[in-house]
Amino acid sequence: MVELRDIEQARERIGSRVHRTPLFSAATLGQMVGVRLSFKAELFQKTGSFKVRGVLNHLLQLAPEVLRNGLITLSAGNHGAALAWAAAAAGTSATVVMPATAVKSKIAAILAYGGEVIQTEGNLLEECLSIRDARGLTLVHPFDDPAIIAGQGTIGLEILEDLPDVECVIVPIGGGGLIAGIAAAIKRRRPEVRMIGVEPTGADVMRRSLAAGEPLRLERLSTVADGLAAPFAGKHTLAHVQAFVDNVVVVDDETILQALRLTLERAKLAAEPAGTAAFAALLAGAAPVPAGARVVCIVSGGNVDPAVLKRAL
Repeated sequence: MVELRDIEQARERIGSRVHRTPLFSAATLGQMVGVRLSFKAELFQKTGSFKVRGVLNHLLQLAPEVLRNGLITLSAGNHGAALAWAAAAAGTSATVVMPATAVKSKIAAILAYGGEVIQTEGNLLEECLSIRDARGLTLVHPFDDPAIIAGQGTIGLEILEDLPDVECVIVPIGGGGLIAGIAAAIKRRRPEVRMIGVEPTGADVMRRSLAAGEPLRLERLSTVADGLAAPFAGKHTLAHVQAFVDNVVVVDDETILQALRLTLERAKLAAEPAGTAAFAALLAGAAPVPAGARVVCIVSGGNVDPAVLKRAL
């Protein structure tokens, strides 16, 4: 389990290499759903998502000879972009295994940062591990790694400092690294703060894993929120969700797209679908939040597919 000191050390380690993202008041949207709402705008983070926090915390702990051999990961896009960017800064290479259906703009971003993209219609993890072994690369897991979790937890420290009286934090869940880190940071300091995770109805592997009591894999995924379409839960992320998260709820794609449109129109934040899932849970009435509560929704990324944006509008 990631301790508070691990998250504090992660913040010291990554330091000025990442942005301290703003916490915006969203009063009009909050009135719509009956809460005092703020958005933690991780879409303004380097590479357009929260992912660089965990990636940098991981890379900065690797030995120089490990870095020189090159890195590999599996990703729908945002983690891959973060790894490609961080690898280039560290003077090494990054290979990213992506699904055949990956968003073209996310592929382009990884290539622009200097990464290599390999797409597959098969099992992403199996393909990734096969290439790792063949080339002698080091895996940087997208979510199920303590260093990744600790890096994402730095968001929780910022929230507590910027909004000390926060009562509820709502976080989108893909593989669970984001909510694992934020929840560990917040609950270890303020255990009374309610932590709520949100998954799409077509990619609810964490909710199913919680019910089963063990990490599961989904054979089929169907959601507009490609950033939340993790096919499996991790043992580390599941353990943190079990320990620190009060509720995991689901929302459908149409509500996510509605949230995307409202976030753009009213808050002027051009988030991707994964980034609006937390607010979508409030729109749908799925998040068990008391009326008038001071709520923070994590806007996890802004690398939106133009076709999806057009569909939402």
